[in-house]
Parts: sequence; C-alpha cells; structure tokens
Amino acid sequence: MKSKIYAVVDIETTGGMARRDRITEIAIVLYDGQKIIDSFESLINPDRSIPYEITRITGITDSMVKDAPRFYEVAKKVVELTEGAVFVAHNVRFDYSFIREEFASLGFTFTRRQLCTVVLSRKAFPGLRSYSLGNLIRHFEIKVENRHRAMDDVLATVDILGRILSNEDGVQKADRLINAGIKASHLPKDITTERISNLPESVGVYYFYNVYGLVIYVGKSINIRKRIMQHFGNIDIKTDKFIAKVADISYEETGSELIAMLLESNEIKALQPEINKAQRSKEYPYFVYHYIDENGYIRFNWEKANGKSKNNKDILNHYSSKGSARGHLHAVSEALGLCAGLTGLYEPDGGCFYFQTGACSGACQAKEDAASYNERAEEAIEILKKSFDNNFFIVVEGRNQEEKGIVLVDDGHYRGFGYISVEDMRYGTEEWKESVKNVTPNPECNQIIMTWLEKHPSSQKVNI
Repeated sequence: MKSKIYAVVDIETTGGMARRDRITEIAIVLYDGQKIIDSFESLINPDRSIPYEITRITGITDSMVKDAPRFYEVAKKVVELTEGAVFVAHNVRFDYSFIREEFASLGFTFTRRQLCTVVLSRKAFPGLRSYSLGNLIRHFEIKVENRHRAMDDVLATVDILGRILSNEDGVQKADRLINAGIKASHLPKDITTERISNLPESVGVYYFYNVYGLVIYVGKSINIRKRIMQHFGNIDIKTDKFIAKVADISYEETGSELIAMLLESNEIKALQPEINKAQRSKEYPYFVYHYIDENGYIRFNWEKANGKSKNNKDILNHYSSKGSARGHLHAVSEALGLCAGLTGLYEPDGGCFYFQTGACSGACQAKEDAASYNERAEEAIEILKKSFDNNFFIVVEGRNQEEKGIVLVDDGHYRGFGYISVEDMRYGTEEWKESVKNVTPNPECNQIIMTWLEKHPSSQKVNI
C-alpha cells in the first residue's frame, strides 16, 4: 500500500481574518510518517503594513517582507508540494482558510484533505491542560529556536504528528479525522474517499444520481464537501438504504448562500427527486383567493390548504403562515379602503363595526355601489398577486472575486439569478437583466428572499 504523505503547513499573517488579512510567511514540510522528504519556506510580501502587535509576536517586520515574493509567485510551489498530500496544521482551519483565500484571489480553487493536530492531539494525549502548540512544545520538551516563525512551528508540528502516528492506533485515529469518520466501505461502491475529498468546500448545490443517471436528491450547503461527508457519515438503516441508491455525485458552486437556496428550490420543483419528498411536495400552507358574491361584490378570503380547499378557487398568492396571509390582506384593504367584512378579516354578523367608525364605506351592508367598490377591489387583486412592492436586484457574492451574483425581483416576484463581472456592473440594471437566467416564479423562492432580507437587512439592494 502506498504510504500517506503529509504536507505540514504553518503560516504567519497580518491578522486573524482570512478575507481581510494576508500571509507574511509560509513553511511546508512533506512528511511520510517517519521522515521529512522535502521542505519549503518563504517570507511573503502581503502588500500592506504589518501591525505592531503582530511584529511583536512573530518578529516579522515590514522591511523583512519588502522584497519578498508575493503569494502568486510561490503559489505553484504550494500546489506542487501539497498535491496528493494531506494538508496538516495545528488548528488547520486557520492556515487552510488563508491559503484557500489567497488562491481564490487568483481565481483558483484550492482543495485538499485536511488533518488538524489540535484535534488529533486531544484524542492521542488525553488529559493535558492545553493543546495549544506552545503547551505541547513545553510538555514534550521540543526544541524550538524561533517560536511563531513558520518553519520552526512546522517542525514542532511534525514532531507532534510523528509521536501520534507512532502510537498504537495513531494512524487509524488520523485516518478517521482525515476522512471525517467516513469508512471507504460505507461509501457508495462507485465513489471513493478521494472523490469525496476533492469536492469543493464552497457554497452551492449538490446532486445525487442513481445508476440510471436520474437525480434522486438535491441539497444545498455553505460547504459542499462537509455536507456530503455528513450524508455518508451516519451508520444506520436509513443511511444504508440511502447509500444503496447513490451511484454518482455532481455539484454547482453558487458563490452565495442565497443563490444556493433559490437554485435548490427550483431544482427540486423541476427534477422531483424521489428522496426530496418533503421539499418537492412542500406548499405554503395558506393562500388568499377572490370571488364575486351574490350581490356582485368582489370578495377576498384566506384559507389553509388541504386536499380540496384549492379546488375552483382564484388563488392570488401563497403564504407561510396565517399571520402573513391576514397581514397582507389587512395592509391592502386598509390602503384601498376595502371592507374588512369582504376581505375575510371580520364577520359583520348583521352589522359592521368598521362602518360605524367610518373606516368602511358600507359595501358589506350594500350601502356602497358594487361597481364603485369593485374598482378598488380590482386594484387589490393586482397588489395581492405580488409578493414584493417594488422591483430590484439583490447583489451577493460571486463564484470568484471578479464577479458578483445578482438575484432579480421583477413585477412582484423572484425571476431568476445570474452572474456579472464586477467591471460590467457599471453598465446598469438593464444590462444586468441579460445575465439573469429566468425561472418560473414559485412562492417558496419569494419567501426565501423575504426571509433573507429580514435576516440580512444590510444586503445590497439596487432598485430598478
């Protein structure tokens, strides 16, 4: 069996946020579990000043990195050293996220299997006070000359990894973490752990297919690889039945969680996957409809959907709750001066409280002419058909730094999404529409957008 290669990595940075800060130093050591077989280290010019506190900790100054290569100049070396290897770091999420972000800024997706020596050390050396690199160095009396410099920290990490791998069950513990607990024997027969490991860790929609090439499940996630691993990580009867049906996987990166949710909803409605039963049949359970009563007045009402409640009804819109259905009706009837008794909001029962207070013109008592009342009711029909009062784009993250995602709401409904280059955004919203793939509106997508805007009030909206 071919021995596993570990690419042990450490970086120093200008701060702690991968999307904002940059790398100032990188070191990589290739380790086969017994000996070091290659190494690389370099200072990196971050194209920005290094904060004083960072310099105090690492000793790396602006003058030291002034003539150092930019990341793109060492990117090829990073790819070559880590390709086919397990990406190892102490607190791997930190180092991996920075390197992924650097590659993303260059227009590339960096994907590697990962192993965190913090997590692995907890399993291998239970009972220690702390599993920070500094504490492990002290505990094992590892000689380190320049703490918080990339190569010195990498060599300390290699020492710790070697101790773990040489222990009984050490390799097995590492493999379980690398594969997120997934055993190759527990995967669908045509899908390998390497295939899973090469899935992107980005936001998007993924598809499971059966042996006939039919989509049997559609899902979304902010981390496609992690979510698919979770699907195969459980060991129970339900999961076994699910795994038995899966023969292939595909995915579509979306750049934005909002676009992923919208795409998933439309794909489930279009493809009708057998395993997405709950989502494919999901209807917003309340609806508003209109009809003409025996006196010729246009009336409105709301109901909860059941087997026959929608039959022969002129439905205007669907809602996620009774409150949202009644709320929409109330807002429209109040704005247009409609009678609460004719909008399903109030039962007059022989009299009308609202007529007595002047809020109702008396249509429910036949005191307002039907033709006059119906003019306003026709306006209400047009408004109630719409989930949104105005037309706009929502601008979200694209699939890379050179583009933005755009979500179109037009004529009161979600109409589709697309991508446009940052440079082309200056041409205006009419040009943006050319980039949108139009879809058939559905109430779920409208509700997804409403909920998104409620939870993300600072979202960039551009009115049309």
